[in-house]
Amino acid sequence: MSPPLIVGVAGGSGSGKTTVVRELVRALQPRRVAVIHHDAYYRDLSHLPFSERVEVNFDHPDSLDTDLLVSHLERLKEGHAVEVPVYDFTTHTRTSLVERVEPAGVIIVDGILVLADPRLRALFDIKIFVDTDADIRFIRRLIRDMNQRGRTLESVVDQYLRTVRPMHLAFVEGSRAFADIIIPEGGRNRVAIELVVSRLRMAFP
Repeated sequence: MSPPLIVGVAGGSGSGKTTVVRELVRALQPRRVAVIHHDAYYRDLSHLPFSERVEVNFDHPDSLDTDLLVSHLERLKEGHAVEVPVYDFTTHTRTSLVERVEPAGVIIVDGILVLADPRLRALFDIKIFVDTDADIRFIRRLIRDMNQRGRTLESVVDQYLRTVRPMHLAFVEGSRAFADIIIPEGGRNRVAIELVVSRLRMAFP
């Protein structure tokens, strides 16, 4: 069995990474594709009171167990299944559940910081950065966090100003320099999506 083609999809929070990943998976069917989200690897904070958990800087690389993600990708490349953590974003803790991910011809890894870590970059065959204006990203994040993660307007705005924007400028924005492909406007950019899909189909016809 040939080693998988691993694709890293980065970009700021709310840039449209999820849409890009969904479009790639849809276009590659019925080929076997595995998707891993970097934010599933947030460190478990159950040892802290909730009042302290919400103060953690979740946009800093140290908030993520990237060592575990790297080891999982290495195992998948060797043909072994892995058990990905399931994270609860409302309580900032890992649940007792895991998601079993089987080896596949194409493995897609997405997250705001996946191109900021040299160990992950070394594992990626294709590196993508999704580029979307900051105001659009903020609006998308606001809607998502309020509707899907039970956050208040005030808490989302406070977190954005306190950690999201500074960490984007410190770690995410600069990582675009490592991208092989930059996709403006995310999954709405049909030409860019089709180019990536064509490359993946060439590798796994």
